[in-house]
Amino acid sequence: MKKTRYINKLAILLLALTTLIACDPFEEDKPDAGFVAAPSSEQLDFTITQGDDEFHVVLKNTSSVNGLVTWDLGNGNTAKGDDATAYYPTPDTYTIKLTVSTNGGSNSITKTFTQTETDYAIFSDPKFILLSGGVDDLDGKTWVVDSLSQGHLGVGPAGSDGLAWWSAPPLAKSGLGLYDDKLTFKIVGFETTYANNGNSYIKGYRGDDSNYSNGVDDGGGDLTVEYTPQPGTWFLEEVDGKTYLTLSGPTPIFPGFDTGAENGKYEVLSIEENLLDLVSTGGDGNAWHHRLIPEGYVKPSVEVELLVVAGTGDNTFDVSLTNINIPDGQSIDGMTIDFGDGDPVQVNDYMTVTSHTYMRKGTYTITVTVNTSVGDINLSHVETLEKNHPDYIEFLLDQMVVYADFSEVSLAPVNGEDCAVNTVANPDRIYPNRSANVAFYSKTNQQWANANLKLPSGFRFDLRNNSTFKLMVYGKAGDQILLKLENTDRGGNAWQTGTADLIYTIQQDNTWEVAEYNFTGVSAGWDWTGDIFTSDVTTDDNFSHDFYNIVRIMLNPGVGEGTHEFYFDELSGPHVEGIKSATIGN
Repeated sequence: MKKTRYINKLAILLLALTTLIACDPFEEDKPDAGFVAAPSSEQLDFTITQGDDEFHVVLKNTSSVNGLVTWDLGNGNTAKGDDATAYYPTPDTYTIKLTVSTNGGSNSITKTFTQTETDYAIFSDPKFILLSGGVDDLDGKTWVVDSLSQGHLGVGPAGSDGLAWWSAPPLAKSGLGLYDDKLTFKIVGFETTYANNGNSYIKGYRGDDSNYSNGVDDGGGDLTVEYTPQPGTWFLEEVDGKTYLTLSGPTPIFPGFDTGAENGKYEVLSIEENLLDLVSTGGDGNAWHHRLIPEGYVKPSVEVELLVVAGTGDNTFDVSLTNINIPDGQSIDGMTIDFGDGDPVQVNDYMTVTSHTYMRKGTYTITVTVNTSVGDINLSHVETLEKNHPDYIEFLLDQMVVYADFSEVSLAPVNGEDCAVNTVANPDRIYPNRSANVAFYSKTNQQWANANLKLPSGFRFDLRNNSTFKLMVYGKAGDQILLKLENTDRGGNAWQTGTADLIYTIQQDNTWEVAEYNFTGVSAGWDWTGDIFTSDVTTDDNFSHDFYNIVRIMLNPGVGEGTHEFYFDELSGPHVEGIKSATIGN
C-alpha cells in the first residue's frame, strides 16, 4: 500500500520535472596572444558521451579554434572549460549550447540531448527529503535565516567555512530586510520560491543588479533594496565528495543575504531536519556562510538555574549553576556574578562553585549573567542577612565625606529621574568651586524630577554622628533646591519613607554657593501610614542608621511647567558605614 502511494506520487512528479543541475569545477581557457577573430559556426563543435551512469553525460569541446569556453547545459545551469559533466535525471529533451569567445568576438552552437530515463534515487535521497520534504510534502519545505544563532551569517577566506573573519551574533542584522525572508524548496519540478516581503539585503557590490532598486545603505556599505523575486529551480549534486546546492532563476535567489554566490552554487556543510549550513564563494572572492532553519522551528535553548546555598562560615554563600541543559551546537561561554556589595566577579568555567562572604547585614540581590552562544541568561536571588559578620568592625567618622564631585570621586552614579543629569565643564572655575567638571540638571514640564545617588546594596547613610549634607549649586537666584532622603526597599512606595523637605534658595544668579541641609530635628514618613513615621530622623534608631539609601535632589519641586536648569557639584554628607572612601576614577 505504501509502495503504491509512493509510485503514484512519482508519476505526478514526472509530469513537472524540467530543470536540474550539473557541472564539474571549470577550467578557464585563455585566448592565444594577439588578435583572434570571432569563431565561425563551422569551427565550433563538441561531443556528448555517456558518463558514469545513464543520468550523467560528458561534454567535450572539440572546436578548431581556441578561446574562452562556456556552456549552457539546458537544465538551468552553466559551466566553463573544455570539459563539463551534466546531470539529467528526468525525461526531457535538453538543449546544450557551447559558446567560444576570443578577443575578436564570440559564437555559439547548440545540440540536443534526450533523456528517457528517470533517476528515482533522488526521490529517496535523504538530502533531497531533508531539504524539500520529499514526495510526502508536495507543498515543499520553507527555510529562514537562523537569526538567533551565533554565526548565522559569516565571512572568511576562500575555501573556508566562511566564519573566520566575521561571525554574526544573534540578530546582528535586524531591521535590514533579511530575517523575514523565506526560501521554499519543492520536490515537484525542483521549484524554489524566494519570498522577501518586498525588500532584500544585499552586499554593496551587488547593488548594480537591475533587479534591485532604491537601495538604502546600512552604514557599512551593504544595502536594503526593493526587489520582487521570481520562482526558480534548485538541485543538489555530489561533486568530488562534496554536496552542492544550486539556485537558479530569472531573478536572483539566495538564502537571505545576496553575496553574489558564484553560479548560484552553495556547498552544503550540513543538512539536518532542522539545520541547513551553506557556504559559497561570493562576488568578492571570499567564503560567505549562511545558516537556516525551517520556518516555525523553535530551537532548544540553553537552560540553567541558579543555586545559592549557605557556605562554610558566617554570612558565606556558595553560588553555582544547576539543572544545566546545553543543546547540541550551543555552549555556555562563562558567567558574571554580582553579589550586590562590590565589583562583579568574572567566572570562565560555568561549572565552578563561587563562594562569597558578606561583612554587613542587609538585603543583597545576587545577579548572575550566563553568557551563551545564543545570548545572555539573567538569573537572580535575594538574600537577607540579619547580623554583621563576627569579624566586622563598625567604623564611624564624624567628618563629612564627598560622594560625587564629577571629576575624580564617585561613590555611586548620580542618575536623573524624569530629568537629564549630565557631566559638563564647570561654567565658572573660580572659588569656591575650581572643579573641572560638574553636573548639569535640566527638567521640562516635570514636577518632581530629581537627580539621585543610590548607595550600593547593603550600605546605608548613618545620621547618628553627623546629619548634614552639602551641595554646591549654581543657577538662577530665587530657584529652590530640595534635598531629601528615602529608603528604596519599598519600591514604588519609597516616597512614604521620605524625609520632610529641606530647601535651599539660590541667592545670586550664576554664582557658586554652598547649600547646606541639616536633618537634626527633621521628621520623616507619614503618620497616617502607621508604621513609617518619626519626628527626628537623627534620634530614632529606625531611621538614623541602616535605613536610608538614596538622596534625591529636586529643582523647584512641585513646579511642572517650563524648563528648569542648574549646575551642582561636590555632593557631600555623613560617612557611609561600611564604605571608608569613594572610588577615585582614572
